Amino acid sequence: MSPKSDLENVKPIDLLKFISAKSTTVDFQIADTDSYLRIEAHAPGVFRLQCGALALLSPEKPSARAVRHAEMLLVRPEPVSELAVSSVLDGGGNAWCIEQGDISLEIQSNGCWSLLRGEHLLLASGTPALAQCGTDAGLVWHAHFELDDEESLFGLGETAGDFDRRGQTLISDLPDSRALPLLWCPTGWGVYANTLSRVCHDLGDTDPGLYTLALHDDVLDVFLFAGDPSEILNQYTALTGRAGQPGLWPMGVWLDQAPGQSTAELLSVARKLRDAAFSFDAVRLTGPAPYGFQADKPVFEWDAGRVPDPKALIAEFAKLNAQVAVPTFPGVLADTVLFEEWEDRGWLLINDDDGNAHVFDGTPASAGRPFGLLDLTNKDVYKAWSERQRQVFDDGIGAPVCDAQFNIPDGITARGGESGAQLRVVYPLLARRALFDAVAGHKTPQEGVVFSNDLFPAVQRFAWQSGPAVSNDWAGFERSLRTALSVGASGVPVQMHALGNAAASVANLTPELYVRWLAACVFSANFSFQAAEALLPQAFDAQTQALVKHWLQWRYRLVPYVLGIIEDAVRTGLPVQRTMAMVFPDDVVAHAWDTQYMLGPALLVAPATQPGRQVKVYLPEGAAWWDLNTGWRYEGGTTLLVDAGLDTLPVFGREGQMLCLGPVAPHTSEFNSARLLEEVWLFGMPEHSPAVMRNKIRVMQMQGSSYIKGLEGLKILPSEGLEVKRRGAEVRISRMR
Repeated sequence: MSPKSDLENVKPIDLLKFISAKSTTVDFQIADTDSYLRIEAHAPGVFRLQCGALALLSPEKPSARAVRHAEMLLVRPEPVSELAVSSVLDGGGNAWCIEQGDISLEIQSNGCWSLLRGEHLLLASGTPALAQCGTDAGLVWHAHFELDDEESLFGLGETAGDFDRRGQTLISDLPDSRALPLLWCPTGWGVYANTLSRVCHDLGDTDPGLYTLALHDDVLDVFLFAGDPSEILNQYTALTGRAGQPGLWPMGVWLDQAPGQSTAELLSVARKLRDAAFSFDAVRLTGPAPYGFQADKPVFEWDAGRVPDPKALIAEFAKLNAQVAVPTFPGVLADTVLFEEWEDRGWLLINDDDGNAHVFDGTPASAGRPFGLLDLTNKDVYKAWSERQRQVFDDGIGAPVCDAQFNIPDGITARGGESGAQLRVVYPLLARRALFDAVAGHKTPQEGVVFSNDLFPAVQRFAWQSGPAVSNDWAGFERSLRTALSVGASGVPVQMHALGNAAASVANLTPELYVRWLAACVFSANFSFQAAEALLPQAFDAQTQALVKHWLQWRYRLVPYVLGIIEDAVRTGLPVQRTMAMVFPDDVVAHAWDTQYMLGPALLVAPATQPGRQVKVYLPEGAAWWDLNTGWRYEGGTTLLVDAGLDTLPVFGREGQMLCLGPVAPHTSEFNSARLLEEVWLFGMPEHSPAVMRNKIRVMQMQGSSYIKGLEGLKILPSEGLEVKRRGAEVRISRMR
């Protein structure tokens, strides 16, 4: 399915004619064509560039399909900023300056443009800036961006390698690419291709000094961002949507059923974990999907061989204070009466050649049996599947698990008209949204999680993301960490880590690796144990089991802080785990330290990713840092060699921030919702409100002192040089005199 462009027909856009300007929009006509270039001041620091026929840019009545696709991509389609347009002198012809405050877009009559902050050039187009060509599948737009020699490129989805994507080529609709649509550079710019169709990103692969974006659609639709990476992610997720809160119980530790393990065996493992005082909150069943449509009726039934009595199973786990997540898939098994009925009704994806429902090869979710995919572009099918899923959740299921990123062949068309690359992108989006509607859409607020490994535009709206299946060695540990950081840099707030892989060899899984891996998982969004015997804490010696309990205590104490980070993601779009390049774009040295990360705003975490006690840590410039293990303070720009035993992890608090800790608990059901906090650690004078669940505490700054309200009965651990005075629920913090 590689793109086939007729390069001989590439036509550069080399002459623009100014047409009109409004408060938010400027229109140019492309000479000798009926196409227009439209520029919008979409938000402060954000320009939207659209290029295409005027009838497509300003349709009198958008089609239902166009409206549906626009809603899939953007939650805020209308511009909310204002611009000012002025003509500027240019020796080669006309030129215009489009300004939003100190951000401006200078565009020449030949179509070339420059994005500036004040007098500083952030990004410039190549020459030509835009071009179009015909392919065997339709129109392709090419946008060219110049790259400086030292610029690094981040985002665009999941990678287990270098976070800098420069020199690569990615094709958006190929499942193996694991691509997402946001690209950004630490020097202060970002690009988002707003389409459900194929996008090819040539990131200096063909020409090292050029980023070429090839968009296979009738209209070019690209957003340009000006700002640091945090500002770009904020604006990007404000445009495309943000995740809701997960609730409290998903923040506890999970237990994953091993392949081939019965539910009775899983229940036995869960009981042994609880009896041995290893904390957890939820279990996740493995594939195949244990429930699906009956052979002749459009209602769900459970596989009696796997789950003889689902209500009884859920009740048994409830006795252990554990929720249950269950896999599902949007299909109907072939060779059934229901398949034939829904094929006749047009409720399944069909082949263009014969009009019959396409039969997909079996997958792990279908137990290897061939099936037809529900046509979720059909609103009746979408509604029917979502409503039936809600019935399952109403019976006690905690969360769904569904991977729906199928490699749908070309030549298959949905009821909504989508096919090819567009259908491959749309399908997992619709499946995830239907499940989210079922589990959380009827709640206020919309709390709930949907587990999936799928990546697609707007995926960040649906927590949570499953991590990759990795090997049980140091390389697998590092891969899990890198994928979490890379999807976070692409706008996904949460990746769920797995502590090992039940389907992989454990020959290289030492107690040291197990504990190091667990410690890093504790300081993440969340993680799961694997229910395979060799991957459970009881498989190791007593000393290792004691270390596991030590780190589990830390996990549950961190729940209020991590929930606060996720709540922050709802407001800002920032992920839980943040790369050095994202948080410290001006510190180029920090970018190279790509296995250490910020956990929210307060904590720098440097996992040990190789054997031994010695861990190198770089403390970025621009802040001072407090060692959580020793209480010592270090200036930024420092490299340390930390001696870390298995009961410690190099973690540093950023000066001016606070760490809010909860109680030690075997599960979140024992948390007091009215009092989630037990301690607050201060790293110097507080500068901002802390990341804490539902704003249970707040900070006021007054005359060089901080007043923290809502802390009655909590222990305050100040950093050196601060004076703490209490008066009821209010704490005053000031520098010692």
